[in-house]
Amino acid sequence: MMKERILLVEDNKALSKLVKRKMEDSLNFDVIQSYSFEETNNILEENDDFFIALLDLNLPDAPDGEVVDLVLSYNIPSIVLTGSIDKQIREEMLGKGIIDYVYKGNIEDVNYIFSLIQRLSKNRDIKLMIVDDSQMIRKQIKETLQKHMFKVLVAAHGEEALNYLEDNTDVKLVLTDYNMPVINGLELTREIREKYNKQQLAIISLTGSNEHLISAKFLKSGANDFINKPFSNEELICRINNTLEAQEQVELLSKFANHDFLTGLYNRRYFFDHINDFLHNNNQYAIAMLDIDHFKNINDTYGHDAGDMVLKHLSAILKNNTKGSDIVARFGGEEFCIALANVDEKTAIGFFIKLKNIISKERVMFKNSSIKYTVSIGITTKDKKENIEQLIQEADKALYKAKENGRDKIEIY
Repeated sequence: MMKERILLVEDNKALSKLVKRKMEDSLNFDVIQSYSFEETNNILEENDDFFIALLDLNLPDAPDGEVVDLVLSYNIPSIVLTGSIDKQIREEMLGKGIIDYVYKGNIEDVNYIFSLIQRLSKNRDIKLMIVDDSQMIRKQIKETLQKHMFKVLVAAHGEEALNYLEDNTDVKLVLTDYNMPVINGLELTREIREKYNKQQLAIISLTGSNEHLISAKFLKSGANDFINKPFSNEELICRINNTLEAQEQVELLSKFANHDFLTGLYNRRYFFDHINDFLHNNNQYAIAMLDIDHFKNINDTYGHDAGDMVLKHLSAILKNNTKGSDIVARFGGEEFCIALANVDEKTAIGFFIKLKNIISKERVMFKNSSIKYTVSIGITTKDKKENIEQLIQEADKALYKAKENGRDKIEIY
């Protein structure tokens, strides 16, 4: 699959090469360079498929920002890079519909561009909702959010917003006005908080400057933040980005708490925190302990980086061959535990035979080596509720027997 592309138009070749190298090191994009208006025009005539363009405002053959109009005519989202802090030029460029106007003064400005591009890339998968009874304000905010690549829903009042949320459970953030008919913004906030916490769905309230007490009421009712009207588009986007990034940090911390860092599978802690619910909800199930055969030899022969690749390779196989109702966890080292939901003994054995065969046919490419590995599996199946410690012991005994019998085998307790 080809990487998406970024168009970088900058006549300072040393700066352009620096930005290109840093971008390709830190962002998953190909960077196409251009040093002039004419070269940019030729590139676009050949292929105008770009995720975004970074445009120097002053080029030798286009000193007055002509390249901005050229690139925007191809409907390519654009960020202007400039050494000028002229307020009039800035307002003129923002009026053309560019995403941002960035002063290229030092390395921090370059880093800001990287973070902005990463944010825009993420925004394509994020759905926001605007709730305001003013059609003009809804239109204005929607255009701003779409420019920053968000998916946008609009509602005229709280009741309409709640109806939309019933059908769009993936909305990440709601921007709501206060004064609206039917259900106002404060009532909407309280109703949303009965179903969603701040991490699941963020709320930013839009309040008038004469409503200073309302902002506190919004925060006490569960809003994540507020913006006083009138506000600039830049303030709006900064507030939204800050709120989303706070959500993402909490999600990341939660993932680290519940997932194994190397493989991305659930960790031992998550397994034992959730396995009792799993046993309660399934009358038939199988618990299996799986171990990579001779894993120490892989580390000793090829190095620990190769061992890590094998662990990640196996984890991907386990994840791709199980269902969402199953639990797959790395217990530590080369040992994994798998809980299969709603399976009888025959089905479970058939599943693990197929899984073992898939693994034995795979190879992990590491540098110039092709690494083959096998696994041993111990299974216990039950059609009634059992103590999880007992089930793990039974699966462990079956695993030990599989290894005693020559490895690359399956045994059942």
